[in-house]
Amino acid sequence: MAVIGAGRSHFLTAVLPAVLLGFCGLQTALHAQAGNPSSLSNPFYGSVTLKPATDEVLHLSLDDAIRRGLDTNLGLKEAENNEKYVRGEEREAVQEFLPTITLQADTGVHQFNLAAFGFSPGIIDQFKVFFPGGKLPPGLSEITEITMTEAQLHYKQTLFSGPVIAGWKAAVAAEKSYYFAKMSARGEVVQQVATAYLHAIAASSEVDNAKALEAADRLAFDQAHAAHEAGTVANLDELRARVQLQAQQQARIAAQNDLDKDLILLKREIGIDPGQNIALTDPAPYSELAGQTPEEVRAIAYKNRQDYQNLQNQVVELRAVRNAYRGQRLPTLTVSGYWGVSDVTGVGANGDFMAQGTLSVPLFREARLRGDIESAQAQLDAVNVQIEDLREHIDQQVRSALLDVTANTRLVDVARSNVELAKRALSDETDRVNAGVDDNLPLVDAQATLAAAESNLVESLYQFNVSKLALARAAGVIELQYRVYLGR
Repeated sequence: MAVIGAGRSHFLTAVLPAVLLGFCGLQTALHAQAGNPSSLSNPFYGSVTLKPATDEVLHLSLDDAIRRGLDTNLGLKEAENNEKYVRGEEREAVQEFLPTITLQADTGVHQFNLAAFGFSPGIIDQFKVFFPGGKLPPGLSEITEITMTEAQLHYKQTLFSGPVIAGWKAAVAAEKSYYFAKMSARGEVVQQVATAYLHAIAASSEVDNAKALEAADRLAFDQAHAAHEAGTVANLDELRARVQLQAQQQARIAAQNDLDKDLILLKREIGIDPGQNIALTDPAPYSELAGQTPEEVRAIAYKNRQDYQNLQNQVVELRAVRNAYRGQRLPTLTVSGYWGVSDVTGVGANGDFMAQGTLSVPLFREARLRGDIESAQAQLDAVNVQIEDLREHIDQQVRSALLDVTANTRLVDVARSNVELAKRALSDETDRVNAGVDDNLPLVDAQATLAAAESNLVESLYQFNVSKLALARAAGVIELQYRVYLGR
């Protein structure tokens, strides 16, 4: 940003540019993080660990996880600190309108060589007439010492300044912008923590399914082994059952490893020590979402999206900056003065004061002012373009999220149907093997089909819930309504 010119206020020269540059930097960082959530530099994938690990198992619901995330997430802490910083700058801008009153007092011994100033003893004697009784104060000679004590009360206030007024408006708008940046960060935290929690639930379901299938495969292997020992089935059937059991054991080990890593990621995002044992208390939610049209969700988003409100306040801010540059053509009126009292040893105390008004009128700085105004207008035009682009982007996000919710709803229905069919097929094949009609090769295939169907159902439920979270985020209501969208 260009500087404003000689005679500008401290806020406009130091505070206002810092506010704007810091705000723009924050927005750039937030948009970069949203576009690349897997980036290691994304502060939303970090948190502040508040307590060390304990031996107890921490039971954690989705609401608890989100609350912890909002309390400890590093990216949110940065956004909150940025808001506090700009709030402090806004307070500094307010001070430009308020009176500045200072009290100054001092005392000390002063020694003077009057002869060095041209005062000979004869001349000094002539000053007797100015002192009470016609006598010089004690010690007043060529080399004299006096003790002086004085106190002054200083007052200064700006009555009118166009740049100061516009700068204060810019600071207020900047504070609102950072507030909405913070709220947008809170939405990011809710979405990421909820997604991590749902992913851990899905991983836990995969472990449960793997354990159940392993138990069924172990039972099938035991039956095949017993039948082979009895001589009723060939060794090949026992080998198939053993291979299927060991394959399922591998699947269970891999699923448990994935769950452990997902839990570590979740704990990392919500400020829990990675060594702390936790247990997720909420099952995978499933609830159909009430039908909404793109127009309805888009209207909600324009009203509630924090990034959209953020840019709108940035427009107000940059308009105020432009007006601050324009305001430099206007006169600036200030009043200042002081009242004090001075006490000199042997002379007594005397009051003194000064009051003055200052009117500063810029005469000619037109080239510099026009350049500053044009720079501010260019920034304002750029933000207006971003607002129009964001409106279209919101529309795109809303429509894509609705399509994902609709598609994932159907995928869940199909996945559930596949699980039921796979269970029936496995049951029928188990009966055929027990009756001696088939060997266990079709049984192994049926078990693998059921494992794949159950895994697909878990993934479908996860994607369905994630798509509903994305829709709530696109509408700008995720922090307040994530429970409604998930159907909890």
